Amino acid sequence: MHLNAPVPVEALGLDLVSRLGFAALVGLLLGLDREVRGHSAGLRTHGIVCVAAATMTVSILSLYHQLDGERMDPLRVFEGTGAFVGFIGAGLIVFSRGHLHNLTTAAHIWFTAVIGIACGAGQWPLVLAGSIISVVLLTLLHFVERGWTQERRIGKPGAAEEREP
Repeated sequence: MHLNAPVPVEALGLDLVSRLGFAALVGLLLGLDREVRGHSAGLRTHGIVCVAAATMTVSILSLYHQLDGERMDPLRVFEGTGAFVGFIGAGLIVFSRGHLHNLTTAAHIWFTAVIGIACGAGQWPLVLAGSIISVVLLTLLHFVERGWTQERRIGKPGAAEEREP
């Protein structure tokens, strides 16, 4: 059996730690909104998904360079991540009493995995821009949606009971 050469422990440097550490921090930040709103996939789930995707990306890029690209396609990381996150997302989405629940959380888990891949690849401008836009979308649009749904309820019978305090 032919194996790649092991990576020495000395390779544990600032670049590797920053890629995985930043993935953990960004994953936690992205999961904060879901945690505050009481969704099932919160801080820990987002953090783990982001670090896992970053670790997988760093690993495949390192292996690709070690083997000089022999019979490898590092872009398959996206395929594997997509399948994995799709499985988790499908488990989160619930249709109950005529309403769809957790769709935003499932989409956000997928996005968190993509940010993890970008962290693993060291694409810092992409990570920063994507993270900021995602946090703005989750927080700002939540207030906009809340306003729209309250406007639609005004004038309907029982509207006062439906409003949140």
